[in-house]
Amino acid sequence: MAPAAALTTVQRLARIGYATLLRLALPAYALRLWWRGRAEPLYRFALRERVGLYREPARGSGWLWVHAVSLGETRAAAALIDALRERRPGMRLLLTHGTATGREAGAALLREGDAQAWLPVDTPGAVARFFDHFQPALGVLMETEVWPNLLLEAERRAIPMVLANARLSERSARRGEQLSVLLRPAARSISLVLAQTQLDAARMQAAGARRVEVCGNLKFDVTPDAARLARGTAWRQAAGRAVVLAASTREGEEAALLAAWTQQSAPRPLLLIVPRHPQRFDEVAALMAAAGLSASRRSTWVDVPPSEVAAADVWLGDSIGEMASYFGCAQVALLGGSFEPLGGQNLIEAAACGCPVLMGPHTFNFADAAERALQEGAAQRVVDIAEAVRLAVAMVTPDASPSGAESAQAMPSAECALAFVARHRGAAARMADGITALMR
Repeated sequence: MAPAAALTTVQRLARIGYATLLRLALPAYALRLWWRGRAEPLYRFALRERVGLYREPARGSGWLWVHAVSLGETRAAAALIDALRERRPGMRLLLTHGTATGREAGAALLREGDAQAWLPVDTPGAVARFFDHFQPALGVLMETEVWPNLLLEAERRAIPMVLANARLSERSARRGEQLSVLLRPAARSISLVLAQTQLDAARMQAAGARRVEVCGNLKFDVTPDAARLARGTAWRQAAGRAVVLAASTREGEEAALLAAWTQQSAPRPLLLIVPRHPQRFDEVAALMAAAGLSASRRSTWVDVPPSEVAAADVWLGDSIGEMASYFGCAQVALLGGSFEPLGGQNLIEAAACGCPVLMGPHTFNFADAAERALQEGAAQRVVDIAEAVRLAVAMVTPDASPSGAESAQAMPSAECALAFVARHRGAAARMADGITALMR
């Protein structure tokens, strides 16, 4: 954000009102974290950090700070962190998060001397205490994390801030324009925006960012874990039949999916559903039971599923950090979040695992990657989840073939998915070069 002296009266009043609303909402925010901690206990860990209070004394200054709010951003940050370590082998990494899944995945990225914490709520006092405690040399926010008070305080302390792997959908840009009195000064204060695409760059500049570079998408540089891929292959072999994956499903999608699935003629492939949010695992299990399908939960077996599990109609992927195994298990994936107007999920991880994708009409959060995947044979778009089910079953059933208009289109393949990812690598190196130049 621009220095306080440079703010207009309206901008200054908007920032005061924003901070006041956040302070008033703190009790409700704390209760929400405690409530979510029922299903994900990590949400109840180190709650004081959420307001910039720390039990342990500070461990020096000069951190390279990376904020990855959730699981997807943390996975993308892994490739960037590796590239930064190559350029600065002795760097001290501070990794912050907003969700339990992000923090759990981020723990695997730490080395001796690194630190991990929750990003505090965006009130002036909380962010000031955060900066007092850690004193980072530079901050990297992943993808869409633009926090007005955090950026104001960083600029006041002359700490360079980078928005890496930045993306801004048309819908988000319109919403941001409605809050431009707050967000435009925040965008203007960012030292460097490293955008995924030319469209993202143009929207960020229109939103107020001053220095923007197009680097590509970090998620193309994330290499799936070979052992987890092999585990997924072993699961499919144990199942003894084809596997269709519904990946990162959202509320409203599973019921429609199960209704369409039960309309398919037996014998059906194995359906594997992995909900996006862990707190919905029990809810989705209940939907499976209500549909009259025999189900098995991943959390109930250790490694290779036993014979009674292999015979189930549906598997519920109720584990964290095993998406590579789920993609390795499946021959085709239905993209969650794209069958309701939710913007879709990251399809690049599926392609990197050699799993072609069927996606619904709503992919505005990942529009560029979705369009490229479609053009390059890694994905196919369908009108609704019923069509996705019909096409997926046809793709994995021996001697079956798509019918009607579908048969005129080239179906996505594992080979095209892998080639699609290989063609678009390199963003991590480009972003790491830009960030280290700022540090010098």
